[in-house]
Amino acid sequence: MRPLITGIHHITAIAGNPQKNIDFYTGILGLRLVKKTINFDAPDVYHFYFGDELGRPGTVFTTFPFTGARRGTKGTGEVTYTAFSIGKDSLDYWVERLGKFGIAVSDIQTRFGERLIRFEDHDSMGIELVANDQDDRPGWTYGHIPAVHSIRGFYGATLNLRARELTENLLTRHMDYKFIGQEGERFRYGTNGKPGDIVDIVVDKTANRGMQSAGTVHHIAFRTANTTTQLAIQEILMQNGYMVTEVKDRNYFKSIYFREPGGVLFEIATDEPGFAIDEDEAHLGELIKLPDWAETSREKIERNLTPVKLKFEDYV
Repeated sequence: MRPLITGIHHITAIAGNPQKNIDFYTGILGLRLVKKTINFDAPDVYHFYFGDELGRPGTVFTTFPFTGARRGTKGTGEVTYTAFSIGKDSLDYWVERLGKFGIAVSDIQTRFGERLIRFEDHDSMGIELVANDQDDRPGWTYGHIPAVHSIRGFYGATLNLRARELTENLLTRHMDYKFIGQEGERFRYGTNGKPGDIVDIVVDKTANRGMQSAGTVHHIAFRTANTTTQLAIQEILMQNGYMVTEVKDRNYFKSIYFREPGGVLFEIATDEPGFAIDEDEAHLGELIKLPDWAETSREKIERNLTPVKLKFEDYV
C-alpha cells in the first residue's frame, strides 16, 4: 500500500524585517523566491516561499515577516533547527561563504555519520546544512552560488520535546514514519530515511518552552499526494483522538492542521497543484499574488505592505 505521508512538504517560520528576510534566503543562501503572497490568516502580512526552481515539495521554506516583531526563543514544543541538504563536498564552501557575510558558524559536527554546520539567520532562526551523498535533487542558484554547492532542499527538522513517546507513536503508527536510530537524546525518524523526510526528536526534560515570535518555526508541514490521501490521513488522525482542522485552501496546496502531543503545530499539505498555477515558471515570485477573495482589496493590501525587491547580486 502506498504511504499517505511521504516526507516534509514545507516549513514555515515567523520573521521580522521582510527585506532582510528576502536578502538572507535568496542572497546569502541562494534559494529561489517562488511566491510572494500574503498570510491568508493575516492579510496585512507577507507570505514568502523560498525553494528550488519550481518550489517542489520538500524544498520550500516559507516565512511570515512581521515588521518590528520581537525575537522568539528556542525551547521545547517547537522545531528548533531546520536542516537543508548540500553536497558531500560543499561544507568548506559554505563555511567560507557564511563567514564572508559575518555569520557565526559552528564547528563542523558529525551526526549519524554525516557532517554538518549550524548557524542562525538575521532573526536567530536555527539552520543547519548537512553534507551528504544521498540527494540527487537539483539545487537552485541565481548564478551567484556555484550549482554544485547549491542547496538541494530540506534535509530534515529537529523537534525539541520534553518527551518523545507520544510523538513517536504519532509518527510511526499514523504518519508512515519509521524509527531510524538514536544518538544520545536525539532520536531519528524517516519515511525512507533520505534527505527531505528526516525528523529528529531531541529530548530535553528540563528546558523551558519555546516562545514563538521572529526567528522561530510556526509549523512544519508533511507531504501527501492529493486531496484523496489528505482526507484519508485526516480520518486516521481524527479516529485516534487528534483535533484536526477542516481542509483549508492555500491556493498552491490544500492543508489540514493539528498539534502533535509535544505542542508542535503539524500540517498535512498536498503536493498538488503547485506554484505555477498563477505565474509562468520563468517568472515565479515576481508579482504579489493574492487569493481570489483578496483581489477586491488589492490596493489596500499592497499599500500596507513594505515594498521589497531581490538583491541577490549584492551577495556574490
